[in-house]
Amino acid sequence: MKKYAEIVKQVLLCCLGSAIYAAAVSLFLDPNGIVPGGFTGIAMIIGRFVPLKTGTISLILNIPLLIVGIFVFGAKFLGTTILSVAFSSAMMNALTPLGPLTDNLMLASLAGGALMAVGLEIVLLQGATTGGTDIIVKMLRKRFRGISAGKFFLLTDGLIVFCSAIVFKNVDAGLYAAVCIVVSSSLMDAMLYGRDQAKLIILISDRHEAITERLLTELDVGATLLEGSGAYSGRDKRVVLCVVRKWLIGRALKIIKSEDERSFAIVTTANEVFGEGYKPHDGEGI
Repeated sequence: MKKYAEIVKQVLLCCLGSAIYAAAVSLFLDPNGIVPGGFTGIAMIIGRFVPLKTGTISLILNIPLLIVGIFVFGAKFLGTTILSVAFSSAMMNALTPLGPLTDNLMLASLAGGALMAVGLEIVLLQGATTGGTDIIVKMLRKRFRGISAGKFFLLTDGLIVFCSAIVFKNVDAGLYAAVCIVVSSSLMDAMLYGRDQAKLIILISDRHEAITERLLTELDVGATLLEGSGAYSGRDKRVVLCVVRKWLIGRALKIIKSEDERSFAIVTTANEVFGEGYKPHDGEGI
């Protein structure tokens, strides 16, 4: 019963986050011609040439990508993402007739960016995404581990915003879109990551291979395997060392528990982390 309650809670939160994201697009950004990047931005550009709503176009664009994603990440992993994509697309179409809540482009950029960040945070915390470039970046990260996800997003969103300025022949709209992206990304970083603190997991388990694989695939985090031996048994063991963002620790522990309830795990706070995905090695704080 508890398991089903957790599933229902996850589904409801995914729907809530998707609805907030859709409100940002349909009530602030789309009617004011402000393209936020991602597949939603591409859908808005295409919508200027075809008689379809942004939500419908976004769903159509995501379908082939979701099919590929199922083969890459598995149907179970993408289940909540499929729900989020479908629900956010439906909500975009439902909210579109209401029109913009403000005609002030700066206010629309700020409000739209903030609502997008809140909606995406809720969705991400449930282990889902809103599809589109999120899935593409996740695929690219499997191939190019040395390039951070942030750089991939910056490249894709920047290209989409640039194209929107050309299509709409409006440089101002492109600049307001840039404001929206900065607000959204900054707010998400503040909500998801907080300060620079992260969590350090030291794990000993006979199923370390399965656990490590899921941490790498599902959470997109790195891990290091250390050689060890039991002081009492004398048996050789592998120790998994993994640093995760604070908001991912719950999902990481859930993965560990589902794979090996007899595992031994130590979770502690890492006050500062330097390296890929965290602080650069610029000497500050050392």
